Amino acid sequence: MNFTFVTLFPNLIYPYFSDSILSRAKENGAIEINCVNPRDFSLDKHKKVDDYKIGGGAGLLMSAQPLFDTLSHLTKDKEAYFIFPAPAGKSFTQNDAKRLSKKEHIVFVCGRYEGIDERVVETYADEIFSIGDFVLTGGELPALAMCDAISRMVDGVLGNEKSLLEESFEDALLEAPSFTKPNVYDNLPVPSDFLKGNHAIISRLKNRMAYAKTCFHRPDLYKIVKNKRNYYAK
Repeated sequence: MNFTFVTLFPNLIYPYFSDSILSRAKENGAIEINCVNPRDFSLDKHKKVDDYKIGGGAGLLMSAQPLFDTLSHLTKDKEAYFIFPAPAGKSFTQNDAKRLSKKEHIVFVCGRYEGIDERVVETYADEIFSIGDFVLTGGELPALAMCDAISRMVDGVLGNEKSLLEESFEDALLEAPSFTKPNVYDNLPVPSDFLKGNHAIISRLKNRMAYAKTCFHRPDLYKIVKNKRNYYAK
């Protein structure tokens, strides 16, 4: 799967994929990472990519020409799917990550300054996503977060793809608490049923713990799952 980041700061992007799971995914060809800099398409002699807002307002805006020409260049790949991180977008979810992992080529258009000329968004955006109700200095961090979540769903990225089945947000539940050795640390034991080797009992306990964790930490998700069958084994 190919990911392209349209960004003024490629050095914010490439290091994220230089270690761990996503580095291995690049090496084995499961994902490909590229950056395209709008400055390379600017017709301004100083390679300027921003300008003042028409009608006034604080701050500068990423201007139309460099971005239009950049994205027009990227549309040569008919599979390119354009995602804009922006506060106006809908919240990005695990289900979005699953769905988007089936795409061939995702292009993240990373804004800077006070954002992007709206005509660019209206012309090219296939989807607009937000990762939370807060403001960042640019779109690179949200784009990286989404790319990470999507990449994990791509075949060949995770060493053990069965782990995807037990992750948080599967069926709207948070993942059950997990433990490692020692069985008791500083007088804090793990649940005794985890030590008995009965997989049916362990599975049922994990189900209950996932339900309780969701209820406590994410009551909004709890409202979604509380009336579904089989989440809470009695």
